[in-house]
Formats: sequence, structure tokens, C-alpha cells
Amino acid sequence: MSETSRRAVGVSVNTLGKDFGEKRALDGVSIDVEPGTFLVLLGPSGSGKTTLLRCVAGIERPSSGTISIGGNVVVGGKTFVPPERRRLAMVFQDYALWPHLTVRKNVAYPLATSSLEKSERAGRCDDLLGRVGINHLADRYPNELSGGEQQRVALARALAAEVGLILFDEPLSNLDADRREQLRIEIATLTREAGMTAIYITHDQSEAFALADQIGVLNQGRLVQFDTPENIYRHPDSAFVARFTGVAGEFPVHVTSLMGDDRVAVALPFGSGHTIVASSIESLKPDADVSLFVRSSGVTLAEPAHGEGVRGVIRDVAFNGRGYDHVIDVGEGFSLTKIFATTRFERGRNVKICFDPSACFVMDPTREVSE
Repeated sequence: MSETSRRAVGVSVNTLGKDFGEKRALDGVSIDVEPGTFLVLLGPSGSGKTTLLRCVAGIERPSSGTISIGGNVVVGGKTFVPPERRRLAMVFQDYALWPHLTVRKNVAYPLATSSLEKSERAGRCDDLLGRVGINHLADRYPNELSGGEQQRVALARALAAEVGLILFDEPLSNLDADRREQLRIEIATLTREAGMTAIYITHDQSEAFALADQIGVLNQGRLVQFDTPENIYRHPDSAFVARFTGVAGEFPVHVTSLMGDDRVAVALPFGSGHTIVASSIESLKPDADVSLFVRSSGVTLAEPAHGEGVRGVIRDVAFNGRGYDHVIDVGEGFSLTKIFATTRFERGRNVKICFDPSACFVMDPTREVSE
């Protein structure tokens, strides 16, 4: 039997609602998380993701609906299991370490009531400190650590609990970019190695795509899409999901023909009405006026002499370490942003722009919820 099958637990949230006075923070949210899944809840501030996580943790009590963890109802009807009895661990944004305990004692805290011998508890604690790279800090106190070091302590403490579910409350938001990237990798690796189910909240789509097996996108208290990172990127259910998960450009276009296989030809509002092929998210009629959403991965830059493509002018360029991100004027007041190329195209230079149908899609711009 695998480590995951022995430890990880499933989580079922059914028609969950939460009201704060007259404000509806959660509106009928339903999610099923399979054991061993790394679920990321993604959404802007006020979308309900933090409230949902706190309801699963038992910090907030829902107004309606049910929650089950490992097949056991923890919220529903008159049932409300307190946080300490839900057999879960949580990593907070502000670390939440005991200030009067050393790093070693913070990590060992969840083991205090375990059946392990003292030597076994000490060995497990030292192993976890080593795995998160802070065994040399074992005798220091939290106020003697950097933010990244404190978050590593919090992660080690959560892993020490040996429970089936771990919750992450935007744990990387207080860290600088380099530390955030390094700790993101460690969170993903160590959580999966520990055989735990994870629910992680963030407003950063790149973080969500990098971590998740499944992503739940929330907006105004509603779950608007629940899918794999790949499907959310390639087939967003709504204009909101498309915009929030990152587009290089959004343009009004006119459907000129239906091509089958969910492909359509559309006339652009620039480039003298140049026609390109794009993916259709919904059923469309010929002559429909819709919006074209372009992912940055859906654009390739070429020399002006290139035979195909739309003409554009480089407005800005920035080196990002791997290559160059470009901002391109395409005419009629429209532009494309964060278009990557390994070659630098200088400001003011003319280029040809080629569109990849698999990363360019059209839909009604008012299509804001899953249907």
C-alpha cells in the first residue's frame, strides 16, 4: 500500500454557504477533492477562497452546507467538529509560530501527544528540519529568523503532524521572489512525498499553475471553474477565468466562418481586418461579434519580411532572465503585452505577429460564469 493511500484523505464540500451580516462570502460552493490531490483555490481578494479554507479548517462556521474529511462529516446540520479534532495541519501566511519555543520545539509540538518514544520524536523532528534545510537553526527562536526561515519552520511543523490533510493560507505572499520560488518547489515536493492531501490558496495564477493537480477558481463567493491547470489555461469557462489567469490581449472580433473542431475564423480589428483562426469556447454563429482572448504563449514574433502574420511595432522590451518580454502596438489603439522571445526586438522595430489557434480563443465577453 502506498504512503498516499495510507495517509491522504478526501475532502467533500457540498453547497457551502457563508454569510457575514448581509454579505454573502460563499454561495453554494461544492468541491470534491480526491485523496492525495494538491488543490489550489485561486481568486482575487474577496472571492471567498480564504473563507472556504477557514471553513474546512474549522476556524469559521458555515451558514449552510456540509463538509466531510476522510468520509467523516465535520460540518452539517447540528454537527460541528472543532479544528483540533479534524486531523489536519495548517500553514499560515504569518507563520503563527510559538515565539517562546525554539525551532526544534516548534516543529516537535504536534508530536507531544503522539505514541512515539522520545527518541523517535527527536529523530523525526531532526529529519524534518533537514528536509526543509534548517537543521542548523534548530536552537534559535522565531524572532531570530528571516521570513523564509520562519515559513520553513511552519512547513516542517505541519508535516510533523502526520495527518492526512494540510491547508496552506497564502504561505508565500510575504516572501521575496527568489525565496518564494524556492519554497514553492519545496512545498510541492515535501507535501507529495509525505502522502498528504493539500488545499492551498493564492491569488497568483503562475503559482497556482506550478503547484496544482486541480484548480478551483472562485469569484464573488462562487466556484466558477474546477479543472486541471491545463484545461483552465486552454479552455477557460468564462471571460473572468480567462482574464484572471492571464491574457496578453483582448480584442473585439467578428466571426467570419466556422471551421469545425471548435475552430473559427475571425477578423481582427487591426491589421486591415486580417483574419486568423482561433479556438471557440462556446457555440457561435457566423457573423457573431465576440471577444478574442490571446495567451502570451499564443504569439510568435518574426522578422517583418516573414510571409504571414500581422504587422506590429515594439513599444517596450524587458529582459527576464530566460529571454525578453515585449509590448507590441498592433494598431487601432490595441496592444499585446508580455510576448516572449529568445531574441531581443528593439523598441520602435517593426515585426510580424503569428497567432497559434490553440492559445487564442473566442467567447462572448459577458460570459462570466460556468454554464
